[in-house]
Amino acid sequence: MNRKVLNGALAVSFLGSILAACSGTASEPTPDPAAAQQPAAETPAPAPAAEENTASQYGDTGGLALPLVDKPTTLTWMLVSENPANDKLIAKEIEKRTGITLDLQTYSPTTYQDRLRVVVASGQLPDIFHGLTPAELKKIGQQGAVVPINQYADMLPNFTKLYLEENPWVVKSYGDEAGNLYAWPIYNMNRDVNHGWMYRKDIFDKLGIPEWTNTEEFYEAMKKVKEAYPDSYPVASKTKEFIFRDWGYGWGISGSSYPAYYDEAAKTWKYAPSQPEYKDMLDFMKKLYNEGLLDPEFLTDTPDSWTAKMTTDKAFVTWDWIGRLDLFYNQVKDQYPTYDLRYANPVGPTGNVRTLPKIDVGFSIAVANNDKKEVALKLLDYLTSPSGAALVTLGVEGETFHFDENGKPVYPELADVPLVDIKVLEDKYGLWLEGMYLRPDRRSVYYNFTEKEQEAQDKIISQNKFEPLDPVLNFTDDENATIAELQVTLQKEAAAFSAKYILDDAYGDAQWAEWQQTAEKLGATQLAGVFNEAQKRFDAQ
Repeated sequence: MNRKVLNGALAVSFLGSILAACSGTASEPTPDPAAAQQPAAETPAPAPAAEENTASQYGDTGGLALPLVDKPTTLTWMLVSENPANDKLIAKEIEKRTGITLDLQTYSPTTYQDRLRVVVASGQLPDIFHGLTPAELKKIGQQGAVVPINQYADMLPNFTKLYLEENPWVVKSYGDEAGNLYAWPIYNMNRDVNHGWMYRKDIFDKLGIPEWTNTEEFYEAMKKVKEAYPDSYPVASKTKEFIFRDWGYGWGISGSSYPAYYDEAAKTWKYAPSQPEYKDMLDFMKKLYNEGLLDPEFLTDTPDSWTAKMTTDKAFVTWDWIGRLDLFYNQVKDQYPTYDLRYANPVGPTGNVRTLPKIDVGFSIAVANNDKKEVALKLLDYLTSPSGAALVTLGVEGETFHFDENGKPVYPELADVPLVDIKVLEDKYGLWLEGMYLRPDRRSVYYNFTEKEQEAQDKIISQNKFEPLDPVLNFTDDENATIAELQVTLQKEAAAFSAKYILDDAYGDAQWAEWQQTAEKLGATQLAGVFNEAQKRFDAQ
């Protein structure tokens, strides 16, 4: 995701403050004036039928009846934003549709973490908030501070459909040992293709070199480019030691838990840098390096030095984010009007690229365990419905935007803005607030790809060139500690060995065998074993 998610650790004393508040030993939050006039109610009364405010009026609500409440109700919601949002369209429209008045407590990305610490320490949690780490959220959930969402599934049709019926693994992967899920997930946020190989199509066309379709063709193409530009190193990189993870998808040895990965054929977790496929990848990189096809500075290049090479005739192929396809062109179009960086076919025997997850709980969106919890849960469920998703990430059709003949949203009030992106929509209407978008509408401007970006999507999707997603495992505290301890040394030593293997002519099979023994001593099998034990629990559920 492009927005930063709070991941700083919170002090244990903060957790104690929350628990104290929940047990009644800390000061209660100041009640909202409207809420103070009504008795506390555990379950909101069913919404009455209303001719002028029906669910159908606002599209598919997933089965929820609107409004969500039958009396004035205010919820506090702590979110990330540079600007106040209570006076913007999003707050007004949510109140219009649901009957819920929102007190949006917004803080900038630079201050949100500090503010969250203060709020947690006070013991006065907002009704909805996000930002704790998964482990912290589970802990305070077990202490009763936040709601176990899946225990309220009977009133949450959208949550139930997406996360209990269609994706029942979600609770197994993200819940606690008792099967309670405290974080509201985000559904279908990621683009299908966001990173991968790219090449200078203008140079390839000039030299009559077709785009490669496999690894051998890639190698032959690099040799031809080198012949035409002998002072160049055709392949460049700026990701330093992460190059081994990024290239690893093409050899089937990478994933979100790298350096651990799941071998689908063997149905077991392995440590990537000691596998035969990893050696094959290193051998290929070594060949490119020895023949002057891989930039000698591939482990040390900075973004600036890499850019200087990729925007001249010093390098022509790289692995990066798809936004670079247009950024580089816009940067050099005056000097090189024919510059044409394009998304390329994958490199490696699998012919696949990274698959991005459809479901994520990284924001740790949570609901405080108080007398408004069911209203808060229903609001999150509405915002997870197609109707709510469109509201939060598109706006109000016919009022703030309309669709053009190509199905793209157009915002008349923003006609003078050169590029309407999600930040513009946040500033103007309060859309796309971090912590509020739960199921982005794929018609949103976030998915308005440029011609080059769309070509990247089409190229990979049409041929289904995606590596399978590894299972999302649920580790115990002890397992997380073991993983953290082992990975630090293993990753450091693996990167050092990999560099030497490529750069040193003397390194070969003997040194590889020695490295495998070293990795074993450093805990490679133990690391894989932790994953396999968690996998057994996952499979048994």
